[in-house]
Amino acid sequence: MSEPHEPDNSRGLTRRHLLWGGAAAAGAGAAGAAGIASIAEAPSVVAPSGSTDATAVHDAATFTPQPAFDGAVPFYGEHQAGIATPAQSHAIFIAFNLQPEVDGAALRRLMMVLTDDAARLTAGQPALADSEPELAIIPAQLTVTFGFGPRIVELAGASGPEWLRPLPAFGVDQLDSAYCDGDLLLQIAANDPLTVAHATRMLVKDSRSFAVPRWTQSGFRRAAGAENPATTMRNLFGQVDGSANPAPGTSEFDDTVWSTDVPSWLQGGTSFVLRRIAMDLDGWDKIDRPGREETIGRTLSTGAPLTGTAETDLPDLEAKDRLGFPVIPAFAHVRRAKDGAHGTKMYRRGYNYDDTVFAGDSSVSNSGLLFASFQADVDRQFVPVQKALDTLDLLNTWTTPVGSAVFAIPPGCLKGGYIGDTLF
Repeated sequence: MSEPHEPDNSRGLTRRHLLWGGAAAAGAGAAGAAGIASIAEAPSVVAPSGSTDATAVHDAATFTPQPAFDGAVPFYGEHQAGIATPAQSHAIFIAFNLQPEVDGAALRRLMMVLTDDAARLTAGQPALADSEPELAIIPAQLTVTFGFGPRIVELAGASGPEWLRPLPAFGVDQLDSAYCDGDLLLQIAANDPLTVAHATRMLVKDSRSFAVPRWTQSGFRRAAGAENPATTMRNLFGQVDGSANPAPGTSEFDDTVWSTDVPSWLQGGTSFVLRRIAMDLDGWDKIDRPGREETIGRTLSTGAPLTGTAETDLPDLEAKDRLGFPVIPAFAHVRRAKDGAHGTKMYRRGYNYDDTVFAGDSSVSNSGLLFASFQADVDRQFVPVQKALDTLDLLNTWTTPVGSAVFAIPPGCLKGGYIGDTLF
């Protein structure tokens, strides 16, 4: 694996210059780097504070983490990681609002710094000014994916695709502005929550002179190794979620995800939609299993459509039961989604959330789905499906979209470049 890119200092441009625009902190930056280098040379495992148990030290030092936890995902490449990458167990989505004084030049500096630290962290190395470098040594398949909102494109003096705007209003929406929109997106995902938390803190620290967090949403899937990684995730209703996904590495995936009919700076990138879907688990508890399966249009145990036996079977929307009624009801989620697709697909990479129930709330849970999807064109692929679901999907009885955001995901970069270098 290639080493993360070091910023070019040949013209006096140091990381501190990028962050603060001056040379006053150059000495401190060098001292910080030297400190990190000395830590990297020291043993990575030490006895707990106050411990004299040599056996404990030996056992910890010789432990070999499993690949899901110590493996690294390459950062540099044609496309950003975190899209075709197998979905990790934990994710945080953060949207930032840019500070009013930030201009295109400042944005370029910000993305250079963020890229450099993201490349380090995903390789299992500390961020350059990392005050807790021990927390970075297990990458756990960490990926960091960046997305741009309309304001970033405007400040760069470029034009964006037509779909880079808020989604149209839907009848089922009850949107909370606390979970909508934003200028800059970071999707940070890994198989270890400590790795996610540390990477998030480092990258937020990088951003704080340029932007402030607008919202943060965290989600989870099954723990790494708990099931076959090829298994489709289940949401908190118990249903398989993403059965119709195209497989990464196939032409179908490429056609579904990577944008082509877009401005040149976005070629090889994609679009990203995040919908925060509140799920009424208390109400869902009152529905019997046959009612749940008819609402979804799939068998809960296997994920197979009601007209099939395997999850991968295509739903037969023409099939009738012995009384002449459709086996998959007109209101079923599967039917509505398929009717809206009109031959197009999206790639779903969602996560569950399970937040704190507030004091005085009679609900048992405050839970839902972070419906994250990647597609080449939001207007052509995402919006038609959502319109179909908006009209007759019985699942809307127990689900409510409360957050919505759209971002352009630029292509990846090569070592020596930075995310967004096609734009700035």
